[in-house]
Amino acid sequence: MNFYEYRFNRQELLQKAEELAPQYQKAYPFPHIVIDNFFDDKILEQVLEEFPDAHQIDWQRYNSPNERKLACNKEEEFGNKTLHFIHMLNSSIFIEFLEKLTGIQNLIPDQNLIGGGLHQILPGGLLKIHADFNLHPKTKLSRRLNVLIYLNKNWKEEYGGHFELWDTEMKACRVKVLPIFNRMAIFSTTSTSYHGHPDPLTCPEGMSRKSIAMYYYTNGRPENEIIAGLEEHTTIFKPRDQNEKIAKNWRVIALKIARETIPPFIYRKLSKWAGKS
Repeated sequence: MNFYEYRFNRQELLQKAEELAPQYQKAYPFPHIVIDNFFDDKILEQVLEEFPDAHQIDWQRYNSPNERKLACNKEEEFGNKTLHFIHMLNSSIFIEFLEKLTGIQNLIPDQNLIGGGLHQILPGGLLKIHADFNLHPKTKLSRRLNVLIYLNKNWKEEYGGHFELWDTEMKACRVKVLPIFNRMAIFSTTSTSYHGHPDPLTCPEGMSRKSIAMYYYTNGRPENEIIAGLEEHTTIFKPRDQNEKIAKNWRVIALKIARETIPPFIYRKLSKWAGKS
């Protein structure tokens, strides 16, 4: 199959969404689903062939006790097939599938891929358990949905890198997902949808945990998802137990103090300069 002739079949996707919707919407600890082989293997293999290594492009590098990973949302750094594939994930057909699956209507894709795009974690890397930022830093739309597509061939259980979903009380991991090739995880994003890859990756040197991350938004969210004091927040990291230390985000703390003490127009300039997690 010619890569650029690959298209989603609307009827097939909507039928699949209808079949899987009850499973998604009733899932514990929060609405989610894991789907294997959703995409054509040959298509995804061509995306994987383009996936850049750790030194090939201008990765954004996170290196803190809370997260050690690489990320890139710059379209000019993507291969042509990767870019085409990501555009398909923002297409009306795929969004209609997501709406029917999740029950969340009027989803809006993020053309800027803020926080999304290509993700890569090297041996020793991790992403501690967290809830994602809840408002788009530019549009102020509400973040409602995450789609993660894994690209890891021949991935073994002992390599780790499991995607974990934790309950809202942070008492236990309730779902653990091995990030194997052509596996897609979809979940609803709220201020208590705690998830991550919290243990250091143990795959051999020369391998890495590769994924594509896509986020979707709506204009506002249901009132029952809004927590007082958390109407707008950046990434919230959570310890798994009393012995696990979470590093404070001093940038966020500084911005909070600035917001409360300096004129709004100066704060906006500082906030824009500092960016959002």
